[in-house]
Amino acid sequence: MFTGLVEETASVVALTPIAQGATLTVQASHVVEGTRLGDSIAVNGCCLTVTAISEGRLAFDLLAETLARTNLGALNPGALVNLERALPANGRLGGHFVQGHIDCTSRVIALEPHGQDHRLEIALPAEFAKYVVFKGSIAVNGISLTVAEVRENSFVLWIIPHTLAVTNLGTLREGDAANLEFDLLAKYLERMITHREA
Repeated sequence: MFTGLVEETASVVALTPIAQGATLTVQASHVVEGTRLGDSIAVNGCCLTVTAISEGRLAFDLLAETLARTNLGALNPGALVNLERALPANGRLGGHFVQGHIDCTSRVIALEPHGQDHRLEIALPAEFAKYVVFKGSIAVNGISLTVAEVRENSFVLWIIPHTLAVTNLGTLREGDAANLEFDLLAKYLERMITHREA
């Protein structure tokens, strides 16, 4: 379980194809401290298992399903990824409950400065629109954000300078794919209502 509060951005060293998947290696700094083999780390919001640690580098194995459902397969050396370690049992929940299970990727429509803030608009796939509500929570590239506006085929987020500075949101360009994880509580509520009506 994660909170959507990014601890650091790491630089991609390599994305190496392997049988039915790939190995992702990133250069990190403080997230490496105390991290052990087998630990879970959210990389751009996707929960991955640490498979190797060496000289500040972390490696993760990516399955074909992960490559198909996330934006990790499109990473190039030097790209920045958001990192968050799993929430400890005594940790503070500053964002919202994030599983690290990416539902889909979706296209960035615009990232535009408005005064000191930025307006981020992302396309909203029709099959997931039911989970997005005004002032609700959503994880974008693993970042816990608040929905400011729900449009017919998109949603809007307002990004404060701090979030832009400590995550990889500032590298997004029109047409880029962003990892989306919709609110866990909304999914459970939908399941319970559907089951009761059935």
